[in-house]
Order: sequence, then C-alpha cells, then structure tokens
Amino acid sequence: MSTSVVIGYAKVLVLRTGAQTEFGKLFEHIQIKEPEANFEINIKKFSFFMAKLIRFMTVFVFLSNTILGRGVLNSFVFAVAIAVGLTPELLPVIISVSLAYGAKKMSKKEVVIRNLSSIENFGSMNILCTDKTGTLTENRITLIKCIDAQGKESEEVLFYSYLSSIFRTSRKNPLDEAIKEHKKFDTSYFKKIDEIPFDFERKRDSIVAQNTKTNERILITKGAPEDIYKISKINEKEKEQIQKEFEKLSADGFRVLAVAFKKIPVEDKNIYDVSYENDMNFLGFCAFFDPPKKTAGEAILELKNLGVEIKILTGDSEILTQKVCKELNLEVKGVLLGKEIENLKDEDLKIKAENITIFARVTPTQKERIIQILKQKGNAVGYLGDGINDLGALKAADVGISVNNAVDVCKEVADIILLRHSLRVLKDGIIEGRKTFENTMKYIKMVFSSNFGNMFSMMFAPYFLPFLPMKPSQILLNNFLYDLSQTTIPTDNVSYKDIKKPVKWNFKELLFFMLVFGLISSIFDFITFFVLKSLSLSEEMFQTGWFIESLATQVFVIYIIRSKYSTFKSLPSFAVILGTFLVVAFSWILPYLTIGKYFYFEQLPFNILKMIIIIVLSYLLVVELVKIIFYKNIIKSKHHEDDFRASQLE
Repeated sequence: MSTSVVIGYAKVLVLRTGAQTEFGKLFEHIQIKEPEANFEINIKKFSFFMAKLIRFMTVFVFLSNTILGRGVLNSFVFAVAIAVGLTPELLPVIISVSLAYGAKKMSKKEVVIRNLSSIENFGSMNILCTDKTGTLTENRITLIKCIDAQGKESEEVLFYSYLSSIFRTSRKNPLDEAIKEHKKFDTSYFKKIDEIPFDFERKRDSIVAQNTKTNERILITKGAPEDIYKISKINEKEKEQIQKEFEKLSADGFRVLAVAFKKIPVEDKNIYDVSYENDMNFLGFCAFFDPPKKTAGEAILELKNLGVEIKILTGDSEILTQKVCKELNLEVKGVLLGKEIENLKDEDLKIKAENITIFARVTPTQKERIIQILKQKGNAVGYLGDGINDLGALKAADVGISVNNAVDVCKEVADIILLRHSLRVLKDGIIEGRKTFENTMKYIKMVFSSNFGNMFSMMFAPYFLPFLPMKPSQILLNNFLYDLSQTTIPTDNVSYKDIKKPVKWNFKELLFFMLVFGLISSIFDFITFFVLKSLSLSEEMFQTGWFIESLATQVFVIYIIRSKYSTFKSLPSFAVILGTFLVVAFSWILPYLTIGKYFYFEQLPFNILKMIIIIVLSYLLVVELVKIIFYKNIIKSKHHEDDFRASQLE
C-alpha cells in the first residue's frame, strides 16, 4: 500500500504489511495525539478556575441570603442568577468567531488554516525553523559548472552526472533536472541495469549502467561530499585538497554535489545493493546555484521586528548556508552539524540549541529532535517544511506550516498551509494570528475585571441593603445584554504595539489583573450603592439605578482594557462602537418603556441619571490610570526577571 511504481520492473518480496511497514510506522507516528498547546492548556485552566469560583460564590450567596432571612427559594433563585451572570458562557462563541474571522482574514493573505486553534499558537510563535531551499532561496536551481578534484572544469564529471541523472527513476530531484537541462549527451549505447536509491543515512544514490559498445559495467554515485569521501579511494592529502575545492565552491554560494564511479564485473545479475559502494574513483563536483530570494531579506528583518527568530535546519553544507544567510543579512549566532548533534545528550543540546542559527547536514530525525529540545526550553516553535522527510518535524512543532505544492501527507499533518512559499506571506499570517489572540484575550479580561467585580459586589450587597441589589430576572437580562455587546469583539482593531512581540497567555498576570480591576469595579459598585441608598429610593428605583450603572461600566470598560497602551492611541472598530453604544442606550431607555415594567424597572429622574453618569465616567478614568500603572509595573518586573535569568546564566 502507498508504494508508487513509476517505471521499470521488479520482483517483490513482501516482508511486512500494514502498520509494520515503514510507511505504516510513519502514519502511526503522525496520528499520535499532539500535546495540548499553551492556549488550550490555559483555556482549561481558566475554565476550571471559573468553575471553582462560581461554585464558591453561588454557595456563599445562597447561605448569606438564607441566613439574613430572604427566604430559601428567593435566595436560591438569586444565587443561580449570580452563577449565570458569572459564567463566561459566550467564551466558546467568542473564541470560535475570533478564530473563524482570523482564518478568513488570513486566507486573503494567502494563508490557509487547517486547524483553527493553531492561529493562537501562530501568534505565540517566537522561533521559526525552516529549510533553506525555497524559503531563503528561489528554488530555481541551475548547474553552473562541473570540476575535477584539482578544480579544473571537467567534461567527464558532467557526462557521468548526466548519465546518472537520466537513469534515476526515484522521486523527482531539482539537482538532476538541472544537470539534464545543462547539456545533452548521446547515451543511447548505455543501458540501465539497476538503481540504489537515495536515503538520508547514506546521503547518496547510485546507478549501475552498462556500455553496450565496450560491454563494460559501471557504478556511478552522486551525493553529499563527505559521504562520497567515505566510499572513495583517496588518501588524507588528496582529501584535504578536495575538501578545499568543496569549501571554495560553497563559500562562493554554490550548492555542491560530489560524483564518483568505478567499473564493476559484468555478471548475470541485475540487483545491486549498498555493499558495492566502496573503493570508488572520486571524479569531482557539480556546482549549482540557487539565488537568494529578493524578498527574503526584508521578510527576515520584519520577522525579527516581530520577535520571531529564524533557525535553519538543512541537509546542505554549513558553508553554503552561511553564505546565503550573509547575503540576506540574517545574523548567524552559531552553527551545529548533524554529526555533532549525534554525540550530544539532550541536556547538552538544550544548552547549545538556543544560540545556534544554522543546523547543517541534519537528518529528518535530528530535525524533529531539535524542535522538541527548543520546545522544552519554553519556546513556541513553528516549522516550515514540504517534503516527506519533514513529517516528524511538522508533527513535533507547535505550528506545522507547509506549502500548497508540498507532498500530500505533509499538507495532511500541517496546521497551516501557505499558498506561496514565502516568508513574507508567513509574516502577514503571524500578524493576523496575534490580532486574533489579542481579541480573544479582550473578552477574557472583561470577564476577569468588571463582570467578576459586579458579581462580587452582589455577594456582599445583602449585608448593606435590606433587599436584593438586583432581581434575578434583572441579573439575567444584564448578563444577556452584556454578552450581546461583546459579540463584535472579534472584529476589533488591534494596536501594532500590542502585537509587535509574540503574544502569550500569562495566567498569573490575568489573576493579578482580576484582583486589581475586579476590586476597582466593586469599589465603584459600593459607591453607587451608598449614593443611591442616601437618596432614600424605593427598592425598584434602586435596582434600576444599579442595573444601568452596572451594565454601563461592564460594557464601556472594553475601551480601556482593549489595549495595554493609552486608550486614545488605538481606536476600536466601528462594529465595537456601534454594538456597545446600542446596548447601553437600550438599557438606559428600557425603564421608560412599557417592557421595562416586566423587569420591575422604575423611571429615574434626571438628577439621579446625572449622578450615575458621573460615577461611570469616574470609574473609566480610574481604570485608565490604574491600567497605565499596572502595565508599567508588569514590564518592569519582566525586565527584572530577564536580568535575573541572564545573571544566572552568566
């Protein structure tokens, strides 16, 4: 199953089937459930926290009102209304709508989202691991020259490379295509005997061909230079000279393929294996050029400004990769080779990996291991890949990113698919991902601040008031109108300042946010209680006054907490402005309508409305001032934490 016969003939011996085959093992591996991402973990944490809080507050309110003689049934109904008011029942809707809206906007930026929850991870991503070819380069490979071991142009190297390329029948390779396009040779007097395909352990492939004129049989091998050295008859001095030629080509920006061949006995056999790849004659090198993408340099700078570090995981030479990085102004902090990674324990690799930009000559297994190590260090890691050898890495990454022309199985595993193989497309997607994350967090912050504060006030209101501060039906109406005003949040504008760095959910910061802003909300609720109580209002008028104050503060606080920076520097979307003002306007008009009587509302005189307006405006002003102080202290504490970590590392 899943084996494609392209050309040729074969006798097949079936050794394993189904999940026991290599392909089956691969699918078993990619079908393993992925570990929960940071956002999913914190959504659960938030939900469990709210469930505990609601349980406690519901029981507390029920017992308090029962003890105070408000009646068991009334106390129970009021407690249930409090529980409903506290429950962020719109959270799944807000998250789903935000993600869907974000996915729609990202599709216009040529980014297709396969897994909606990956948008949040996309916004959190601070390390992007990618191959060099097609991302940093044009993937438009051209053969420039073929040279021998002494560095002289060689027709012989070109001929044997061409012969190998035209007989190669495994997966299409751009290097072979470049060789075939460079120059045509008459190879009609050669016939193919067998093929030893490429694999990532040997990093080479071989062709067995027979010259029908001379009846000679030859083995031609092409591959990574260091792997061709291993099977060639060269001494240390020759190897040193050959290596210098290779390094010179790589330093000039060429992708290099080494070529070797040998004559083998003519036998009555048509099947050969890797044991024949030995004692070969080293012929020379084929030098290819894949120009750096013109847009890649700008995109790298833009990603850096967004707080995303790029790491290159490639099977190519480290010298060539460094050359490409230099041309694109990508700072190379360090280089690590696949053979060095083999000898490193996970703890040692964990220390090194953070300060390495280029991982060269790496195998698919090593790519996956590098990503796992980076994740263990607390990074949100993305991986951009399009080949079968990228499957493990795509699966291991927090965000698996592939391209439209990738192999099908890669697109199945990937969370995000780019319609164009470009870092610029990726940059646009990251920005939209961060906007989606920020808009989701706005609702959560509102639940944690004013909504919680108002419900908290209701817990203790019975100790100050001879009646309930709001009737259960009024609490439920308040909750419905409040939720209705928040449905426009996914469309809100986001300040660039809020998304210029990777966005992460900080649960401790949110709890601190709840304590600070929930307390402010409660303080203003109690101010409203005392103001209304001092006016000796009837029960219905008091409840009406607190209803409109409570809803106005809950809804309008979105303008303050929607950004960490000054409210006036980032304007909300038209939909948010329209939605919030319509809801608050309706709630303030409701007591003067006939329907208001069904909710036990009473008409309030203008002087009381004026006092409530002053309280609401004062509340918003205080929240704005506290917000500025709050985030300044958060930023300072983060700087102190970073300095402490740096000193510990030193």
